[in-house]
Amino acid sequence: MFAKPFRVKSNTAIKGSDRRKLKADLSAAFPLLSADELSELVPNKEELNVLKSYAHKGDAVTVYVLHKNPVFFEVDKKLFPTVYVLWRYPALLPAFKTWPPVLQKLTGGADLMLPGVVVPSCGLPDVKQGDSCAVTLVNNRAPVAVGTAAVSTEQMHCLGMKGRGVCILHTYMDYLWAFGDKSGPPSLPDAESEAHGENGEECEISDKEEEEVDKCVEEQHSPEETVTDQAQSCFEELSLVEQDEEKGEKNNEKEEETQDEQKTPQEVMDAMLLQCFLHALKSKVKKSELPLLTSTFLRNHMFSCCPSGKQLDIKKSSYKKLSKFLQTMEQRYNIVRVKELTKGVESIVEVDWKNPELRSFSFPEDTDVESTPLPDGEEGEILYHPPEITTLYSVSARLEPLFLNANKRKGATLHPAEVRSIVTEYVKDNELVDENNKNYVTINPTLCDCLLEKSEYQEVVSLKWDDLFSRTLGRMQECYQAVFPGQPPIVKKGHIEPIDITVASRGSNKKWCDWRPMLRLFSQIDDTIKRVVSTLRTRVLENALFLMILRLVRRLVCLLPCANLKS
Repeated sequence: MFAKPFRVKSNTAIKGSDRRKLKADLSAAFPLLSADELSELVPNKEELNVLKSYAHKGDAVTVYVLHKNPVFFEVDKKLFPTVYVLWRYPALLPAFKTWPPVLQKLTGGADLMLPGVVVPSCGLPDVKQGDSCAVTLVNNRAPVAVGTAAVSTEQMHCLGMKGRGVCILHTYMDYLWAFGDKSGPPSLPDAESEAHGENGEECEISDKEEEEVDKCVEEQHSPEETVTDQAQSCFEELSLVEQDEEKGEKNNEKEEETQDEQKTPQEVMDAMLLQCFLHALKSKVKKSELPLLTSTFLRNHMFSCCPSGKQLDIKKSSYKKLSKFLQTMEQRYNIVRVKELTKGVESIVEVDWKNPELRSFSFPEDTDVESTPLPDGEEGEILYHPPEITTLYSVSARLEPLFLNANKRKGATLHPAEVRSIVTEYVKDNELVDENNKNYVTINPTLCDCLLEKSEYQEVVSLKWDDLFSRTLGRMQECYQAVFPGQPPIVKKGHIEPIDITVASRGSNKKWCDWRPMLRLFSQIDDTIKRVVSTLRTRVLENALFLMILRLVRRLVCLLPCANLKS
C-alpha cells in the first residue's frame, strides 16, 4: 500500500474526544496492550497528529503520528500498527517468519507467499482469514512488515504451503516508514536462534534449507528474474541493522528508473519541484537573507535551479500552490519554517541546514534558467515573472570604520539584515552592551564619530538598539537592486519613489447632454416669428398664405419638448 508515495490531504492535531476514542479502539483491537503501554502510545498531553492521506491506488488511509513517527494507520475502519510500534512491542501481532532476501520483494509491493514462510518448531501462529499479522526475518524477532492473513492457518496446511499467505500493507523502508525518523529495526534474537548459537558459533544452514530459500525467492520473483548470490550474504549478516545499505540503494535506483517511465506529468513536476526546492536551499539561500518572502524565494532562487530544457510550473503539480508545497515540506521533512509575518504575506523564517534530507541532496549536473524552451510541437504562453526590487544600503566614508572588521569598504552594498548583524557583532566584540540594562549600548569613540552629531558628543553616552540601527541606516547611502529572471542583478544608487496608482469609478453610467444653447436658439426663433406675424396682420390679404406658414412653424417650435430638457 505504501510502496509508492502517498498524497497527504490534511495534517491536524487530534482532539480530546478523538484521543479517548482512539485509545478505546486500540484497547479493543490489541488486548495485549496494558494501560501503561496505551498511555505511552496515546499520551494525554503530548502532541498527536492525525494525517489523512490517499495511497497511490486511491485508498483512503488515516495515519496517527506521535513524535514525528507514524504509530498506527487505519484502513477500512481497521487499525494496524506500524513497524515503529512493533519494534517496541514485537509480540503485539502474530508473526510469520521468512528469509531476508524476501524482504526486498515485500518492500517493492509483493505479498508474502507461503513457500517463503519458515515453519518454526512450535508451528505456525493460529490466525484466521483477514486477521492482522506481522512478518519477521530468520534470527530476528523485530517485525519488518504488517499485513492481513490471506487464508487461515488450517487452510495453509491444506494447501500444502502454496499460494498467497499474507497480504502486505506496510513494510520497513517503504514510504510510510520514510515519513518517520527512518530508524532501523533493532536486533531481537528469537528463542530458536539463541538455542542454536549458545556457544557463540554462527548458525549453519543445510543444503535443503538453501534449496528452500531458492524456491521461495523464485516465487517472489517474476519469471524473467533469477536468484543472485545475495541470499548467502544475507545469511552471514543475521541482523537487519548490519545489512549492506549500498545494495539497497542500487536496487532503489533501478526501481526508480523503471518507475520514472510510468510517472504521470504531475508526479514528474512534483519531483522537479522538490529538486529545485532542495537545490535552492543548499546553494542559493543565505542565513543573512532570512526572513525571506516565499514569492522572492520562488522567483529568485527556485526558478534559477530549474534544469535546462524544462520549465517549473507549480500549477501543473499536485500542490497547485506554493504555500501548500511549503506547508508539506515543513510538516513532512521539517526543513523550513514558514510564518505569516504580515497579513496575507508568508515568509521563510527558519531553515534547518542540518536536516538529513538537505545534507544528503546532491546537485544535479545540468541547471539553467535562461533558456526554457517548450517541448517540440507544443505551443503555449511563456510565464512572465516580474523583476524583484530590493532596497540596499551602501557604506559611506563616515561609517567605514564601523564596518572594517567585516571587511566592508566604502561603496559596499548590504542588505538591512546584514547591516544589523555586522553592527551587533561589533557591539558584542567590543563588549559595549550596558551591564545594567542590556537594551542600551555604550557609545565608544568609533560609534561617536560615526553616528552622533557634534552637539551630542558630550550629552549622549548610550543608545538603544533600535536607535543604533536606525542611525546606522540613516547615515548610509540608499540604493536598490533590480533582479530580472535569468539575468544578473543590477545595482543603482538612489531611492526609488513609490508608484501611486489611483482607480476611480463614476457614480453613474447615465449620459448627459447640455441642451441650453439649443433652447436659447429656439427662443430667438419664436420671438422673430412673433414680430413677423404682428407686422403681416396690417398687410393685404395676399400675404395670408405666408402668415399661415409662419404660424405653423411657430407651433412646431412650441411643440418641442423644451420643458423636459435639462436647463
